[in-house]
Amino acid sequence: MRMSDLVANTIVTQLERRGVPRVYQVPGESFLGLLDALRDSPIDLITARHEGGAGFMAVAEARLTGRAGVVAVTRGPGAANASIAIHTAYQDCTPLVVFVGLISTHVRDLESFQEFDLKAWFGSTAKAVFILDHPASAAERVARAFEIAESGRPGPVVVGLPEEVLVQRAPGVVPVPRTERPPLALTAASVSAAAGAIDAAERPVFVVGGDGWNAEAAALLRRVAEQAGIPVVSDFRAHDAFPHESPAWVGSLGFGRNAGAAEAYGSADLVCYLGTVRRDVLSDEYTLGGDESCTIVVSPDADLLGHEGQVSLQYVADPQDWLRALTSVRAATPARIDRLQRERAAYLEWSTPAAERTGEDEWRGSVFGEMQRQLPEDAIITVGAGNYVIGALRYLHHQHPRTFIGPRNGAMGMGVPAAVAASHVHPGRTVVALAGDGCFGMNGQELATLQATGGRAIIIVFDNAGFGTIHSHQERHFPGRPAGTSLTNPDYALLARAHGIEASAISDLADFGPALRRALAADGSTLLWVQLPPVPTGAALPTGGREQPSGVRG
Repeated sequence: MRMSDLVANTIVTQLERRGVPRVYQVPGESFLGLLDALRDSPIDLITARHEGGAGFMAVAEARLTGRAGVVAVTRGPGAANASIAIHTAYQDCTPLVVFVGLISTHVRDLESFQEFDLKAWFGSTAKAVFILDHPASAAERVARAFEIAESGRPGPVVVGLPEEVLVQRAPGVVPVPRTERPPLALTAASVSAAAGAIDAAERPVFVVGGDGWNAEAAALLRRVAEQAGIPVVSDFRAHDAFPHESPAWVGSLGFGRNAGAAEAYGSADLVCYLGTVRRDVLSDEYTLGGDESCTIVVSPDADLLGHEGQVSLQYVADPQDWLRALTSVRAATPARIDRLQRERAAYLEWSTPAAERTGEDEWRGSVFGEMQRQLPEDAIITVGAGNYVIGALRYLHHQHPRTFIGPRNGAMGMGVPAAVAASHVHPGRTVVALAGDGCFGMNGQELATLQATGGRAIIIVFDNAGFGTIHSHQERHFPGRPAGTSLTNPDYALLARAHGIEASAISDLADFGPALRRALAADGSTLLWVQLPPVPTGAALPTGGREQPSGVRG
């Protein structure tokens, strides 16, 4: 019989009070009490096929909603499988709450079945690690987990659930209400120093990043940037924060960046970071930028983790609140206008597919150019990691925040599980998951979850028979000596049909457009298998550009 005063039910009640819509999970005997409590809850329980996939679904939920995603996994192997999502959430500054079932307390420290040290495992990749040993503190600990995950620099919080504690009584416990956080009282006077510095600068630039962007924040920045003639660039894989149709948008930094964005950032005499900091990827490992005379950082992270270089003015605040207070900046000077127009023109030329481009750019331009023409403006793109993502960064234009979901830490395998989450968060919108053949192999089994939960997505698999990024790095460092980077792949169309998903095998790029059109018109999910030539020996990454670091697979 279900007992409303058990610890597990107290946890679920706390989740309900916070408005958690879904919990992603792979079941385990260590948290049966929580599963039983969720059975009678309005919270949707999404059962994944692998804990890594479940974790990525929760990370994607957080990216799309701005609130902590929730995942539950079992002890030992389950927690190990979920660690990729925890690491991603930590490095990407994404709020996540991870419930991990644990062994019973009376067999702790005896090397019991699947025992491990939760705090030792995740102490360096989570903002906090709790173990709910005391029934009376369950509600407060769960509430605290969400507050920590969502406040300051967002990130993951891991909550351990000893098996027997979940079914113990927690008498007299009242669920803890959500903490209210009134916005910092930012006024025109409080940001006057920043406004003055921006007015005085000859070559200012805005750098946007983080997950906290919405339509209002983007509109506020657009007004300021266009009025003052200031180029806007983005941190790596945060390029959906700002509308690409704006004449102030000049591209994104990081792997696969364009020359116009690098010029705007690298030659700036004032850099204003909004929601991010001078991290290694956006600055080419701290070799680009950093010479400006004034650096302004607007971020809820008081510690500015990951930042390298000077800070002239720091505002511990949400960028949206800061932009509201930035009411007065001078109009663009002719010199600023000329600079911005030059950098904008470079971006437009770079991001427009051209017929004369050959090789990698030929297929990227063909496929992603077709996607740009056909996809609705509010389509959600989900990706993992690999060279195929370069085409999405280059040729797909975003006009709305939270329309691109991908790991900024270079983790593979996020595309399909993120699409599962997106299909439930926004069931009426077009969701497109992109994956290389190596990337799809990580969590492609979540096609089953997509079908079982009634989700709808278009999955595009780019198959070049190998881990293309690493193969390219091998060719740069060890020419003509590829090793361990080739793949023998299945028939992906047949695999999709085995899951009840329509599929098309595309060996001629001319067939991609019609296949995508059919997929958009279909009622259910569709997989498009784009068969590319294997990465040839001798094809190294270009030395003048930045694609992926040697530590990123794909």
